[in-house]
Amino acid sequence: MAITAYEATDTAGSDDASACGSHLACLLIDRDEAERMAATLKAIADPTRLQILRLIERSPAGEACVCDLTDCLGLRQPTVSHHLKIMTDAGLLARERRGTWAWFSVNHEGLRRIRDILEPATV
Repeated sequence: MAITAYEATDTAGSDDASACGSHLACLLIDRDEAERMAATLKAIADPTRLQILRLIERSPAGEACVCDLTDCLGLRQPTVSHHLKIMTDAGLLARERRGTWAWFSVNHEGLRRIRDILEPATV
């Protein structure tokens, strides 16, 4: 994660108590990195996607087929496939093709990236 340090300059003078943030040093995330992080969070910030993640994570084999998910969720295949694509593109799920079916499993590296976003960084 790229972090850039910016120091605020005090334009009103150091003895001006009303100057807001005159001694503040901001640690900003690089804008491109912030956009990637936001896209990852958006990919999981949906009730159906959270349900899908838990269903796959808790399945006996650690994976699920689209047909299994549609039955559990009560949704049609195109809707479930749409959610699975978003989560796979974000790196949260791994996809394996077996004949005409696709099987999905949790990508633990993707979940680690979310954890890294949400846990406070030590500076």
